[in-house]
Amino acid sequence: MCGIVGYVGKKNVAEILTGGLSALEYRGYDSSGVAVLADGKTKIYKAEGKLQNLKDLLKEKQDEIITAQVGIGHIRWATHGIPNEVNAHPHTCNCGKLAVVHNGIIENYKELREQLEAKGCVFKSQTDTETVAHLVAQKYGETQDLKEAVRLATSELEGAYALCIIHQDVENTIVATKRNAPLLIGVGEGENFAASDVPAIIEHTKRAIYLNDNQIAVLKPNSIELFDENNNKIEPKVELLPWEPIALSKMGYKHFMLKEIHEQPDVIRNFLSGKLHTANETTKLDEVKLDKNTLKNLNRIQVVACGTSLHAAMVGKYIIEELCEIPVDVEASSEYIYRKTVTDEHTLVIGVSQSGETADTLTAIKQSKARGSHILIITNRPDSAMAREADSLIPVNAGIEVSVAATKSYVAQLMAFYLLAIHLAEIKGSYDNSALTELKNELMLLPQKIELFLTKTDKIQKCSRMYSSSKNFIFIARGINYATALEGALKLKEISYINATGYPAGELKHGPIAMLDETLPVLSIMMKGKVYEKILSNAQESKARNARMIALTDSTDEKLDEIFDYVLNVPSVHELISPIMAIIPLQLLAYYIAEFLGKDVDQPRNLAKSVTVE
Repeated sequence: MCGIVGYVGKKNVAEILTGGLSALEYRGYDSSGVAVLADGKTKIYKAEGKLQNLKDLLKEKQDEIITAQVGIGHIRWATHGIPNEVNAHPHTCNCGKLAVVHNGIIENYKELREQLEAKGCVFKSQTDTETVAHLVAQKYGETQDLKEAVRLATSELEGAYALCIIHQDVENTIVATKRNAPLLIGVGEGENFAASDVPAIIEHTKRAIYLNDNQIAVLKPNSIELFDENNNKIEPKVELLPWEPIALSKMGYKHFMLKEIHEQPDVIRNFLSGKLHTANETTKLDEVKLDKNTLKNLNRIQVVACGTSLHAAMVGKYIIEELCEIPVDVEASSEYIYRKTVTDEHTLVIGVSQSGETADTLTAIKQSKARGSHILIITNRPDSAMAREADSLIPVNAGIEVSVAATKSYVAQLMAFYLLAIHLAEIKGSYDNSALTELKNELMLLPQKIELFLTKTDKIQKCSRMYSSSKNFIFIARGINYATALEGALKLKEISYINATGYPAGELKHGPIAMLDETLPVLSIMMKGKVYEKILSNAQESKARNARMIALTDSTDEKLDEIFDYVLNVPSVHELISPIMAIIPLQLLAYYIAEFLGKDVDQPRNLAKSVTVE
């Protein structure tokens, strides 16, 4: 959930480290820091709050670090210990010669801390990471070999970590390693990099080495050496990075979130490219290795995901069951991994994650894979740890998503489920061909319908301003759009901090209706289809309790104006496709409310983009 950058070379170390950290700010953080080797000494600089505070500090201290040729940097999202300067990374040992930055959680840090304190180590912070600093320093004192010290120390660690370590007695060297947390090595000319994610280094190099668990990399300006956990030397595999630096530009939009909402038509086009040429042709999912015989032997499908991805999975369940007649279970990964699971070789397990590094989901798919299940991964990162566990893969091709609140990655995940369901139905022959052709045609028309809608957002802005002072908000829907209600509520909570809740509309009268009064907005998602009249009745129940009523609909029914204070119209779409069209105005509603309230839209408090701890 944090961000790591390391650099060894002859350029301005402080600028490269803070520039890399700036590119990782979208992940969410509460403090930052760097450690450099300058004039033969390890020097550490930390700041609470925004990265600009660290940049200002480094500017003041630039004369102290001008000679540095190696350094490590970190932005922290607090897990152990409150957000403050003491708990910020990097952390060091008693002598202050060694510095370490860390992503992840050391699960046995309390036991290790007790052992280290008994040996005279003095701890300054509340973090689990400081344990690593003392432990590696202790091993270095025994071996006088930093790489070996890291290897011995990490063999005693339990949990997840990505680590970068420097020591003032080891010039121009970074030692990096990982387990169950992302870390890659950037390969340059006369310089090398380490980072927890591609954006941190893409400006400087397009070549990278992805570390596997327990591998140790030793970085010097002109060399990279790679070792396994048994100290055997490995030949590094250099891969080409997929992104351009321009992906991190707002391109004239006020916020990344608004830019990413407007990118969604192109995201859909990009996803369909090469997979669906015309509505009359079958879908082409080359990396989905499921044939008719495999499907015949499936008893069920299990989908595991977290947050926004979980809502996409709920839509996916509805579509797959409708088109393929295979039972689908959807469960939050964080719950799935702590109970007895019953997946086997007759279960297709689908893991959904924007980053492909979500710790809970990664653990869940590893558990299922060990039980013989076929693993299919839906992710925006085909280079991720989760993708590397996959038997089948659907890359959603949404491009880098900077805003913490997911928008275009959610729509891309929905598209993945639509094409997967159609693909499976085509293989099985489980759905009427003409109906499948209609669905494929609808999917191909979606981008232009969304583009049309995005040109007319004045009413959403007006509605957002009207309800921006609300303390609570309710979203209701039925059928396939129940997940849309949950996702709409989540978006509003995430960036405006308004307490928003999604309900199946039929459940409103089973308790939540007690909350309704003239202060509470109720937004009804009323897309045309078999549950339209039912949701209209539920809306009337809310109206009778004096709730402030908003409709989101593709209907032109004139009587809606009598019930609702605001009617937000979207282009008409097939009922099964409606979750994609319906989420766009809800993303914009959340965005404009948060903007009117003056919130930090792209980096909401307490949140991180990629949740790499359980």
